[in-house]
Amino acid sequence: MPTTDATTAAATAATAVRTGRLEAPGATLHYEVRGRGPLLVMMPGGSADAGIYDTLAAGLADRWTVVAFDPRGYSRSTLHGPAGEQLPGAHSEDIARLIELLSPDGAPAAVFGSSSSAIVALELLSRRPGLVGRVVAHEPPLVELLPDPAAGRAVFAAVRESFLRDGVEAAMATMAAGLAPEGGAGGGRYEVATGADEESRAATGPVEDGGATAPPEESGGASEAEAEAEAQNGAGAGAGAEVDAAAEAEAATVRRMMANLPVFLEHVLCSFSGHAPDLDALRAAAPKLVVGVGRDSRALLPAVAAERLAQRVGSATAEFPGGHVGLTEDPVAFGARLREVLLG
Repeated sequence: MPTTDATTAAATAATAVRTGRLEAPGATLHYEVRGRGPLLVMMPGGSADAGIYDTLAAGLADRWTVVAFDPRGYSRSTLHGPAGEQLPGAHSEDIARLIELLSPDGAPAAVFGSSSSAIVALELLSRRPGLVGRVVAHEPPLVELLPDPAAGRAVFAAVRESFLRDGVEAAMATMAAGLAPEGGAGGGRYEVATGADEESRAATGPVEDGGATAPPEESGGASEAEAEAEAQNGAGAGAGAEVDAAAEAEAATVRRMMANLPVFLEHVLCSFSGHAPDLDALRAAAPKLVVGVGRDSRALLPAVAAERLAQRVGSATAEFPGGHVGLTEDPVAFGARLREVLLG
């Protein structure tokens, strides 16, 4: 029977991060791998990168080889030339290359995408169905599937124009105003729900200090009890330093992802949300597809589009905890539900 130390070491090895670089046409991709087993590719949406999945990936690494990555043009995945309009097809080919590189024995991979990356996951399924065994597409904001596609396109076009004219903050305000009113593009009440705020939502609820205690002042004649207290306080200070380091690392990850917003707003938002999926191809691959919707976001634009997609292609749907950015609101609960869907 494994010892506690051996079990701990095995768990640590399973969640240890291995990084790599993949050359693709026009870009060099940064990816991160955890765990062992069948391949699971976690695709970040909005302006997020691989860091958005740190908690989720660690929680799933006991069962899968979990791969997260920075999309081309984001963070550590550098473009070989100037940024131009990004298309779901090119991004789906990046995922195909990752699967071909990393899947054990060439076995089909499971793929999870949320928001804009769910659109890429759908494109991968329609183009390369043989590479995937299960695709979970959580709330793809496909405006072409809304009851009034033109209204949806106009919302995102206004956001992009606001960014080009006045910058990121103005664009996010435009998005909030455009998606929140009653009777919006899909007939319901819409909030900021394209995935652009995933990383900022992830930053809420900062890591607490941990209650570190400063070491006591030195004493020339410390008693045994005082010495023990000093040792305990020193350990507490060390733990506090670790918490502080973790908090700073998390903050750095958020800043890195926020720096991707200009690329997202100018080159991704409209081309991805306005993408018309190949419904015939998705219908043929529907047994492999599960469309995810948030429990708290069913009336919002991405969930409306997602459920209409499932109806059009005949795929299964699955409810996930939280709203459109449920994976950052409660990653543990979200990960548990994703495990159920992947194994179902």
